[in-house]
Amino acid sequence: MGYMHLGYEPRNDVVCEFYFEHASGVSAKIAAENIAAESSIGTWVDVPGTKKQLGAKVFSIKNNIVKIAYPLDLFEPGNVPQLLSSVAGNVFGMKILKNLRLNDISFPKKYIRSFKGPNIGLNDLRKMTGIKKRPLIGTIYKPKLGLSPGEMEKLAYKVYSNGIDYTKDDENLGSMRFNKFEDRVIKVLNVVDEIKSEQGRQVVYAANITASTDEMLRRAEFVKDHGGKCIMIDILTAGWSGLQTIRNQNFKMIIHAHRASHGAFTHNPKHGISMKVIAKLSRLVGVTGLHTGAVVGKMKGDEREIVEIDNFLRSEWYGLKKTIPIASGGVYPGLIPKIIKILGNDIIINCGGGLWGHSMGAEAGAKAMRQAVDATMEGISLKEYAKDHGELKLAIKQWGC
Repeated sequence: MGYMHLGYEPRNDVVCEFYFEHASGVSAKIAAENIAAESSIGTWVDVPGTKKQLGAKVFSIKNNIVKIAYPLDLFEPGNVPQLLSSVAGNVFGMKILKNLRLNDISFPKKYIRSFKGPNIGLNDLRKMTGIKKRPLIGTIYKPKLGLSPGEMEKLAYKVYSNGIDYTKDDENLGSMRFNKFEDRVIKVLNVVDEIKSEQGRQVVYAANITASTDEMLRRAEFVKDHGGKCIMIDILTAGWSGLQTIRNQNFKMIIHAHRASHGAFTHNPKHGISMKVIAKLSRLVGVTGLHTGAVVGKMKGDEREIVEIDNFLRSEWYGLKKTIPIASGGVYPGLIPKIIKILGNDIIINCGGGLWGHSMGAEAGAKAMRQAVDATMEGISLKEYAKDHGELKLAIKQWGC
């Protein structure tokens, strides 16, 4: 087929690493060439006039891993949907393959610089909140559905006033009969202003704007017009084009990226798209924070992969601002030392049920989270710190450490 170039050294190419399993009766070489053809310029039969110089190059095959280099001219600058329609499009439906997983992707500098990256990055977020070294402490309003805007307003004051820095809507909270988007945004942002007046702290509220693209634009404008500094998008269910549209408006607000539905792509280690790829594309487009996993807790996530992703998000990358990782999913105070030890300080630690389910209520849950972070930053064990901090002591009794 002409797509095999073992030993080729990529230069100005987009490079993809795939795990693949081919159908019986088909060689690994033929399967790899079909991946390269279908994701670049070819089809199942040779077609006259095919521009061979634009063909993808299979330059490595080893242990079911194939690496393919794609000439940069195959890709429209600044267009994630077009990129994925190529390297993660028809290839996933070919009969010649039993399984296919896009494990990793790398880009040349020119392609990276065709994207805006984060408008507000990790360092900007720290400057905005005045939190210089410790992790930001966040929570998700619970119960995840059913609260009225008035109830959320009261809960917001309870947790912000007791040490929480950052709150967010849950992933499936839109604008429902019992909780209209505009009503809750106004009420929670009033609390944000109240905390700033009372305590001098700039806390953050991430309002979930996920909807059709035109509605997301309207909701983002509404948040900005009411003094909000953060919007949240379920980036995979909303779609890359919707995310890019929001980012390209330069609202100058934090974009909190929730990864709802990522398991549909990432769960099967032999098929789909890895979280590493999702993270790279998210930073390219320009999210401020991205849920990446907590290693511990209720959600799946390999420690080595999560550490690698988090380190990438916080690394230098051709001038793009850094994205802050968000550790969440079954987090409670007793897990804080492990999370910080594994993932470092430059993270947002989100605690939902592990705050709201505290036996003494939300205020105590917020205090316990803050106490756990303070103890860890001071190098004191939670059990020792809990001797003089009753909220943390009860949390440890309730959930362990």
